[in-house]
Amino acid sequence: MMRPLMRAAGVVKRYGAVTALHGVDFDLMPGEVHVLIGENGAGKSTLMRILAGIESPTEGALYLDEAPVRLNGVRDAAARGIGMVHQELNLCPNLSVAENIFLCGTGAEKGGVLNRAHERELAARVLARLRQNIDPDRRVDTLSIGEQQIVEIAKALAEDCRVLILDEPTSALSEAEVEVLFEVIADLKAAGVGLVYISHRLEELLRVGDRITVMRDGQVVARTDVAQASVAWIVEQMLGEEGRLARAPAKADDGPVVLELSGIARRRDRVSAALEGVDLTARAGTILCLYGLLGSGRTELLEVAFGARRADAGQVRLAGQDITALPLDRRVERGLLFVSEDRKAQGIFANLDVGQNISLSDLARMARRGVIAPAQEAGVVQRMIARLGVKTASAASPITALSGGNQQKALIGRALLPGPVALLLDEPTRGIDVGARAEIFATIRQLAADGLAVVFTSSDVQEALAIADRIVVMSRGQITLDAPADACDEGALYTAANRANPGVAA
Repeated sequence: MMRPLMRAAGVVKRYGAVTALHGVDFDLMPGEVHVLIGENGAGKSTLMRILAGIESPTEGALYLDEAPVRLNGVRDAAARGIGMVHQELNLCPNLSVAENIFLCGTGAEKGGVLNRAHERELAARVLARLRQNIDPDRRVDTLSIGEQQIVEIAKALAEDCRVLILDEPTSALSEAEVEVLFEVIADLKAAGVGLVYISHRLEELLRVGDRITVMRDGQVVARTDVAQASVAWIVEQMLGEEGRLARAPAKADDGPVVLELSGIARRRDRVSAALEGVDLTARAGTILCLYGLLGSGRTELLEVAFGARRADAGQVRLAGQDITALPLDRRVERGLLFVSEDRKAQGIFANLDVGQNISLSDLARMARRGVIAPAQEAGVVQRMIARLGVKTASAASPITALSGGNQQKALIGRALLPGPVALLLDEPTRGIDVGARAEIFATIRQLAADGLAVVFTSSDVQEALAIADRIVVMSRGQITLDAPADACDEGALYTAANRANPGVAA
């Protein structure tokens, strides 16, 4: 009987008082693709970081060829033949393809001296294995996103790995590049490499996988051979009955049009499109959810609407006025506000306090002869803190002292201060706990009740169904479903989000 190539037994992972993994068992056989799937926060990425040596388990054990092993970091894991391709690109854009592939020196040094010719030769071999004709001397920042993803995979293959973990490997690839990746996976399987494959694209998983493990709330809840699975079965196992969010009755989407996007198109790079002729309307008093998987184009669409990205074609209208040519600050003046999903990099000002983070968006209204009136600022900030229920000792507390959920509420408060007519929220519940998520939902519902047009993105199917009045699903830069929330279910959203050749469906 074939023994596992790698195995995790009873793995527990705690972060302070939070337990991310509850006694997880997982195994990988030589020459198989073991699919790992679960909703956001299910624990799959935590488990993979442990298998790749990025983190250590709090309890439990890892086995390689059935021998106990303790991984002391990523380099130790790589030396044992374990590699991981992350969903976020981790390349140095100012270096060449070859330099990125051998950034840690593996196989590219002779006698302790870097040999550029040897490095290029090895890089060319790895790229040829991937059926790619990419010049090893090209700078990475000149490559398309899909080509950069291929370089990430090449980095792992250059380590001569026996275990390869692929986390959302096709999110930035074109259909042709996906086919190449699947051919490479078949070659790796034939060579005895074991692959762990993580993706939200369900049809893709059923095509490429051999076995499937489903995780929910830090635990393994189901396992089966892929031949015995179906999209409906996967969805049922992922969501379960407990933990489902209560669905609010959807309101009629009949208010006046506030935000209208027509024919929005944008190239992601030379060979792929982020958005292809997208039409979208958001109405006053209505909550619209843009649901989609990583790489679907939902974030790009919000950023184009806000003016943070330029479209190659199309028109943006706000309250009946064409704002396509207006810069971002003028759109804000017209009442269009945006809250990014990346609180740390694009949201909070870590050196300012809670009140200052909130008041930044409307300082002119609080100034007298160019000088901020402290009493007026304090009053405005305090009313917003009370309105949104921001839990803070005082407005003078450091913003970094707040929980993720309260930081998010402060950022929403900043967006509300100028009195918007439309509010764009990109993954507003990302990285916050269940209680804070419910509070954010309540805030969003109240904003819509107050007459705002609210558009939010989500990759969580339960969120989309629980809070939205209308759901628009995106896949590969196009809309694949546009329907009232009460006419949708989990299966319909997953099917639309995984559609390979998008076409509008009402």
